[in-house]
Amino acid sequence: MAEKTRALTALHATDHEVLTYAPSQDHFGTHAAEELDLDPAAVLKTLVIAHERDLAICCVPVDGHLSLKAAAKALGWKRAEMAEPAKAQRATGYVVGGISPLGTLHTLPTLIDASVADLPTVTVSAGQRGLSARLSPQDLAELTGAQFAAISAP
Repeated sequence: MAEKTRALTALHATDHEVLTYAPSQDHFGTHAAEELDLDPAAVLKTLVIAHERDLAICCVPVDGHLSLKAAAKALGWKRAEMAEPAKAQRATGYVVGGISPLGTLHTLPTLIDASVADLPTVTVSAGQRGLSARLSPQDLAELTGAQFAAISAP
């Protein structure tokens, strides 16, 4: 059984399902979708981006790519880049491959790709490799203070 994570604690009063699978060492989101036999368009990877000293979280489908330009615009930033893994880990308290938008150590602005807003459920990391949580995208947005924005690259 997976350990209790801050992400799972954040979900305690929300309708959700915990999913476990054999973790991988790379392509974490795609691997999760394959292992759990889920539609990759409804499985979100959690990416941490940076602008100067600011950080933000972006959740996009694992079968897509993040548009840094679109994310920066949605956050009111001039530009954005991927955060260094060590900075992402320090800000979230999770290791790369297990970063969850839920239960982060520091509250960061969060964007969820608009393509998933009307789906019945999405799946995100639950705070460790091999552990995911499925919940409604609206609940995810509410729990993380996120806004929906078109942040996927074509």
